[in-house]
Parts: sequence; C-alpha cells; structure tokens
Amino acid sequence: MILFPAIDLKNGQCVRLEQGDMARATVFNLNPAAQAQSFAEQGFEYLHVVDLDGAFAGKPVNAEAVEAMLKTIKIPVQLGGGIRDLATVEAWLDKGISRVIIGTAAVRDPELVKSAAKKFPGRVAVGLDARDGKVAVEGWAETSQVTVLEIAKRFEDAGVAAIIFTDIARDGLLKGLNLDATIALADAISIPVIASGGLASIEDVQAMLTPRAKKLAGAIAGRALYDGRLDPAAALTLIRNARA
Repeated sequence: MILFPAIDLKNGQCVRLEQGDMARATVFNLNPAAQAQSFAEQGFEYLHVVDLDGAFAGKPVNAEAVEAMLKTIKIPVQLGGGIRDLATVEAWLDKGISRVIIGTAAVRDPELVKSAAKKFPGRVAVGLDARDGKVAVEGWAETSQVTVLEIAKRFEDAGVAAIIFTDIARDGLLKGLNLDATIALADAISIPVIASGGLASIEDVQAMLTPRAKKLAGAIAGRALYDGRLDPAAALTLIRNARA
C-alpha cells in the first residue's frame, strides 16, 4: 500500500479544491517544488500531482511548476491533468514523470490509453472520477453517462498500471474515503486500484490496511496532510509495519 501525498496545481501554486470546484480553492503553498521537497523529506515514496488548469484546458498548463518539482526531488511522480494525446504522454515521460494519469481521454478516447499503455508498459494510469457512480470529465465540469466499472473493464488487458478512483462528493471535504465503492471496483477488475477523495485521518489509513482492502494499491492524501489532521510519520510507520 502506497500513500501518495497530493499536489494540485492552479496558477503555478499548490492548492486544494473542494469537490473539484475551481472557485473553492485554498492556496497551501506558493512554491510547489518546496512542497514536493517537504513531502520527500517526510519519507513519502511517491508523489501524486494534478495540473488542474490543464484538466480544464485539455493541455498542460503548469508545466513549469512540474518541471521545477522534478528537478528538486528524487522520488517518483505520477501526473494527471490535460494529458489527452500520445505526444503529451511521451513528452512528460521524457521529462522524468514516472507515470502519467489519463482521465478525460480515457472516457472519450479509450484507444489512446491502450496505445499509450502498450508503448509505455507500467507507466500509464487511468483516473476515474465519479459523481454518484458516473464518470465525470473535463476537470469534473461534465458528468458522463457511463459508470466507473464500465470504463475500467475496457482496460482490463491493456497493461494499465493502476486505476485512480476518486469520489468527487468527498474530495477535499475530509469525510473519509469511500472504501466500499473503491473495494467493490478493485474486486471487480484485475487492475490495481488507488483510492482518492476524502482521506481525513489515521483511521482511513488503518482501514486501507485491513484484510478487506488488501487488493487496494494505495491511497491519495491531500487536505488532511495540509491541515495537519494526518501525521505523516504516524501514517508511514503504520504502512511500513503492515508490510513487515
């Protein structure tokens, strides 16, 4: 189980949104590279980054901030937001991103995910963000008519590294992970699933380590880390002990 600290980028700054609403953004750090460095020093093994402006624009917008992070830290980074074609996938992987996350394009253009995963095995993840079980796209501005499971099943044999499943209703609100829905998804597919949206406390981390959650590959923590509700050292120690 990997605990991914999240850095969401808006206007070159590190922010957190509530329920994906750009109008409800809180700025936590003006310097994303310094924030990334802080997470690396705290002992996190893998960083989760989202280019929020890119998700709306359909192309990378906060590239400068991402590149500054890559120069600053040695731990691997997974990046989503505005990755809609193979050229963008390739460009980010060339720049040192370990894994790209394809969201909107996974719904609109499943062939892109399949060709990217074939070309770059283990380095392409799919981000599925759900509102009432239906997948939302375009920076969560639109809700599609397809379910998370329908989309996830399209990529069963495509070589996708992970599915990152976010419950939008909980995102940024510290209500706790929607583990029931996340575990149900993980049980229905063979692709590893990462839980996202609402992680609020050490109890959420403990819940991720219970036998029923054993198929989950990790969880993403955002606001709880920035607000100080989740102690990184305590969380990482729990995870290390569970692995031993």
